[in-house]
Amino acid sequence: MNDVPFNRRLWLAGTSLGALSLATTGCATQPSPNTAGVAPTQWTDQFGLVKDLPKDTSPLVNELSKYPRCRYCGMERAKFSHTRHLLVYEDDSVEGTCSLHCSAISLSLNMDRGPKAIYAGDAGSKEAIKPLVLADKAHYVIDPSKPGTMTRASKFAYADKAAAEAAASGEAAVKAGAKVVGFDQALTSAYLGMAEDTVMLRKRRGEMRRKMAAG
Repeated sequence: MNDVPFNRRLWLAGTSLGALSLATTGCATQPSPNTAGVAPTQWTDQFGLVKDLPKDTSPLVNELSKYPRCRYCGMERAKFSHTRHLLVYEDDSVEGTCSLHCSAISLSLNMDRGPKAIYAGDAGSKEAIKPLVLADKAHYVIDPSKPGTMTRASKFAYADKAAAEAAASGEAAVKAGAKVVGFDQALTSAYLGMAEDTVMLRKRRGEMRRKMAAG
């Protein structure tokens, strides 16, 4: 599959929500004061949270081996192949995430990198490991009737529109107001739900840590 220039319409759902994503991941350690006067873009190139993204001119080759875990939540991407995403930026930096939620965080933090191509797992595939499809060609089902990866309302991508429409037509999905949308709308939904999802995830992961500590 060849990289295709990504449709950038609404790919970032506002600076305030971008700041919210940054707040959920912590702040970079401040370097010494001798960086005074350095331009913000130069500072982030040297000290930013995503300064060390790998460069990869063949991102689709063995992508799960190269990017096995999501850096933002630690999830194993192969286990969530139906919701995983692969982001390829214009400078050939690549990031693999477990979900649209974590992809939204990546896009916020990489404000100086434009996306060249974004891929999503095809939830409609019958393969055990779902193949990747271009996100801006996919049909996303936002379904509040069932939780998704890192979110209260699932946001699954489908290569086939008929499969997406079928997934949104179940009784529970219809009752909950499930809908089929494009990537831009799905990403906007991910940003709008970020605060609520982050509260939910913090509570869930806190409970997990306490159980692990208790043995």
